[in-house]
Amino acid sequence: MLDDLNIIVQRDPQNALLVAAEQWKQVKFNAEVLAPDHDGREIKNIVIAGMGGSALAGLIVKKWLENEISQPIEIIRDYKLPKYVGFNTLIIADSYSGNTEETVAALNQALESGAQIATISAHGKIEQIAKQHDIAHIKLPAGLQPRMAVFYNLRATAKMLVNFGVISSEKYDEIARSADFLRNESEKWSSSNPTQNNLAKQLAMYSAGRSAVFLSGTDFSPVAYKWKISWNENAKNVAFWNEYPEFNHNEFIGWSSHPVEKLFAIFNIRSDFDHPRVQKRFEISDWLLSGKRPTARNIDLKGAAPLEQMLWGSILADFVSIYLAILNNQNPTPVDLIEKLKIELVK
Repeated sequence: MLDDLNIIVQRDPQNALLVAAEQWKQVKFNAEVLAPDHDGREIKNIVIAGMGGSALAGLIVKKWLENEISQPIEIIRDYKLPKYVGFNTLIIADSYSGNTEETVAALNQALESGAQIATISAHGKIEQIAKQHDIAHIKLPAGLQPRMAVFYNLRATAKMLVNFGVISSEKYDEIARSADFLRNESEKWSSSNPTQNNLAKQLAMYSAGRSAVFLSGTDFSPVAYKWKISWNENAKNVAFWNEYPEFNHNEFIGWSSHPVEKLFAIFNIRSDFDHPRVQKRFEISDWLLSGKRPTARNIDLKGAAPLEQMLWGSILADFVSIYLAILNNQNPTPVDLIEKLKIELVK
């Protein structure tokens, strides 16, 4: 079925596959900071407020930089900010639509906190508040589903960190250097490439009719989370994720009572940059769970550096989940239930 281009066109009418195929271009997005001036205060901690794909960009930034900068980064997916937020905090309010109610609420609280504030959006209330209060703002290209604009958000977040002296321009440029690699890899997963040579189609075929579980090492937890949310929003399937070593302290034993034939598709998202003890935990866990759960399938992340591997894994997640949507006879683009929820919330 996945090699029948007529079926693909029928079931993917908004061409989500093309959007996925062009995500590599986003890593070259020239993020421009509007109203960039700030008072030069020392930034001691960073809070990124966002939901969904916007939060995912923050999670990627956190893992990318946590061993290279002294400031801790916290991702807030809520209406309220932590108590410690103050004068030496940089708050980045990130909402692709600009209207995410949780992020707007956090931004309004930030205005009262005395913190340094920055905003990222394509339009909406976030942009309006930024203009009203002369807040540093990056305007994103509009027209995408937020989950397909993660790399725009990533570039914008990194550029804000440059603007406020947290990272160098050279560090920011690391993102763009992955463009050619990501373009070449994405071509391998295109609809014109047959299943026998197409990893994305193969993984979708394997997953059809099963509940997916994604496991990664903690350094690559944003990738496992990305696979989960792509499964939810693109394929319209429930999915689960966890990370090593935490997996071994709870969920690991939960598999001991499941019938091995239960319909799960379990994926180990692995990297050659994983901590050696995490690599060993993958191997021992698979051995001890043999006969207790379906055999896990490895997804070996590709790329010359951890950031590049996270980007590679994120794009592959979209391709696989879109192909799975096609197998499920679901349009991968709309998220009608989320839109209905938003309507009900404003009543």
